[in-house]
Amino acid sequence: MTERLLQYIWQFQYYNPADLKTEEGEILQIIHPGTINTDQGPDFFDAKIKIGKTIWAGNIELHINSSDWDNHKHSSDKNYKNVILHVVWQQDKKLNLPFSTFVLHDKVPKLLLSRYDELMKAESFIPCEKNLHTVNLLTWQNWKERVLVERLQAKTSIVLDHLSNTNNHWEETFWWLLAKNFGVKVNSDAFEKIAQSISINVLAKHKEQIHQTEALLLGQAGLLEGDFSEDYPKLLQREYRFLQKKYGLKKIEASLVFLRMRPSNFPTIRLAQLAMLVHKSLHLFSKIKESKSVKSIKELLAVTANDYWHYHYMLDEASKLKKKKLGEQMINNILINTVVPVLFAYGHYHDEQSYKEKALLWLEQIAAENNSITKGFTYLHVVNKNAFDSQALIQLKNEYCNKKRCLDCGVGNKLIKTG
Repeated sequence: MTERLLQYIWQFQYYNPADLKTEEGEILQIIHPGTINTDQGPDFFDAKIKIGKTIWAGNIELHINSSDWDNHKHSSDKNYKNVILHVVWQQDKKLNLPFSTFVLHDKVPKLLLSRYDELMKAESFIPCEKNLHTVNLLTWQNWKERVLVERLQAKTSIVLDHLSNTNNHWEETFWWLLAKNFGVKVNSDAFEKIAQSISINVLAKHKEQIHQTEALLLGQAGLLEGDFSEDYPKLLQREYRFLQKKYGLKKIEASLVFLRMRPSNFPTIRLAQLAMLVHKSLHLFSKIKESKSVKSIKELLAVTANDYWHYHYMLDEASKLKKKKLGEQMINNILINTVVPVLFAYGHYHDEQSYKEKALLWLEQIAAENNSITKGFTYLHVVNKNAFDSQALIQLKNEYCNKKRCLDCGVGNKLIKTG
């Protein structure tokens, strides 16, 4: 038995309600179990019970052992002065309390405890995979919607933290997060630092000249150092030195990673593509807010690095011809991890539900992610047809299954209760 399981049993009243009696021998009726408290103080607030002929309203505290009341020094804590009932799994010590004690142990179905124990001991991909097929589609759909919104709310907190650091400038905030996304995992922090080191106002002044935009991004990344033999890198170097002095720019203190990366993900290529996106559409978030479809956003993001990069992956190192167009997979990644979260956050910040609904709708129009988590669920015949599904499954796996929060999970809750 755990305190969380005990709370779960009490909250949903998963016990036999017949012939309840307190340890003092009085008849007990639970009119309302109370509202669970996730902060300091008793486990449940605003409960209503009847003991004998008297109705009591107040708080309820739960413990595995009755002695935990003394161990936790609740008698001297003013937060517990309105407790009306002490619910325990077992009474290992008789206490002289000014309210009644109720022992729950013999009232809980052993099958429920067995199902919970089985989930906690499971070492499979997800704890409930053996019985997952018994969960109906409606339960799955409702829970996926819940965890997806939970995921977007968590991302909203990140967006709003950035927003506060940009003095509530949404375009600047979007620029920071977009650049971070372009850095993919290994270079994301460095790319974000690059974006933070160049204000969007400076970029706006030089966006018409792609080589100046590239010079700013590559220079701030520390990629324009040393001697070059080709004309274009030399041009970028000259432009950067001029702009660096003009705006008092300081290169970021971070190293970019090239090792064990696919050439298409080299930071040089991603920065060149990012420069082209700035060149073509600086006020990108404003356009996103006004967009009616995912298709139009994809068209905005479908940029190709300038001609020099057709023959290069690195500065001053020629390669075979290949146009460096931002691919479909990367565009979807940006939509899922930057466009949708910032749009959702914007709707939350301004209390405009239409933006939040549009963000959710767009996820349904984006291809599902294909990774170890989604593959695991697909193997278990769980639907993963779009990004709405895949984002929900990622949240479910990381925040519930991996942590074995089955009691907090809609699917796990259903299985524990009904098997």
